[in-house]
Formats: sequence, structure tokens, C-alpha cells
Amino acid sequence: MSSTRHGRTRWRRFAAMLLGGLAATTGLILLTGKGVLAASFSISGMPFTVTSPKLHGYGFEQYAVLDEMAPDSPNAGDTGGQMILIVSAINDAELDGLCQSISLGGINLKISAGSATNKVKADKLVVDSDLITGNAEFKNIDIGQDASTLNRVPGIKGGLGVFGQQAEEVTITNLRQVNYATTAATFRLPSLRMSFTSDGC
Repeated sequence: MSSTRHGRTRWRRFAAMLLGGLAATTGLILLTGKGVLAASFSISGMPFTVTSPKLHGYGFEQYAVLDEMAPDSPNAGDTGGQMILIVSAINDAELDGLCQSISLGGINLKISAGSATNKVKADKLVVDSDLITGNAEFKNIDIGQDASTLNRVPGIKGGLGVFGQQAEEVTITNLRQVNYATTAATFRLPSLRMSFTSDGC
């Protein structure tokens, strides 16, 4: 991974887009809390793309985090091994099919699963992303709540003083994410297929 991709200049652009684009669309404005880790492991620093025609979930939280790579990671560039990411947590999630791909230098490792009639399901799904796009609808949303007091996903919360938001229910169509970590209590992937392909998701 090049230093350009993870350099400080890129994170300034990311912060600008976060404050501008997301405020204008879904209001997902997230401020960074230093030292707060969402993932329970050191991230590799290699992004992977996830897409789904539709995600629906009950119990939604979102806030920002500072994730860390393993010491001396070759993917650190000039970031110091730290990345500002968006944490999205869903207590009970269903997806009308899922595609996940990671570029391995000229070839992609691609995973597909599920469909609209045979859904992918996850409990306590938590993803750390630097890009999220789609058409979002929230029910009973609270914006601007301190991330340390979020309670829609039991056991998942952000750092004290970090800008957060949560909702009773979330629906996102044409979902596309660039993720760096995913965790779940359970993850059910019907009709799973994993292969090396020339194209990603």
C-alpha cells in the first residue's frame, strides 16, 4: 500500500468530505476520539470493498475511531500506523446478498453470499470504514449524542466526548463500503462462494 493512499494529506481530504458531503446527505458527521479502538485486533491497513443491494437492521450506532495497525506494518506509510475510520454497528442486520473483495495486486479475492430471498444475517455487526455510500433511511435517530453513551447495540460504544449518532432502525439501499475491519457475534453467509477473480465488487 502506497504512502499516498494513507498519507496525512489524504486524511485532510477525507475529513473535508466527511464534514461536507455527509452533512449534506445523511448527517453522518463524525469526530475522532483518540485512542478509542472499535476492532478488537490490529488492522492490516488493507482496504476491502463490501456491496449489497439492501441492508436492513435494528439497533444502529455510528461514531469515529482511531484504529491501529500492527507495529512496523508495511501498510502504514507515513500514518504512524493509525487510521481515522467510521464505526457502524448494527445489533441485528440482514442483507439482500453481499459481495466482498480485496485487491491482492493484479487479482482480487472475492466473496459472495446470499440473495434477497436467502439473506445474509449478522448479530452485533461492527464495521470500520473510510467510505460509505448508498440511500439511507433511519427511524428514531439521535444525532450528536456522546458516543460513550450510545446504547442501541449492547456492549458497543465509542469514546467519551466523541460525536455519535444512533437509531432504532436503519435501511440502506445500494450500499457500498470501503472497510478495514469487520467483527460480528455471528455471521451467517448462505450460498457462500470464495474465488480469485479479475474483477472486484
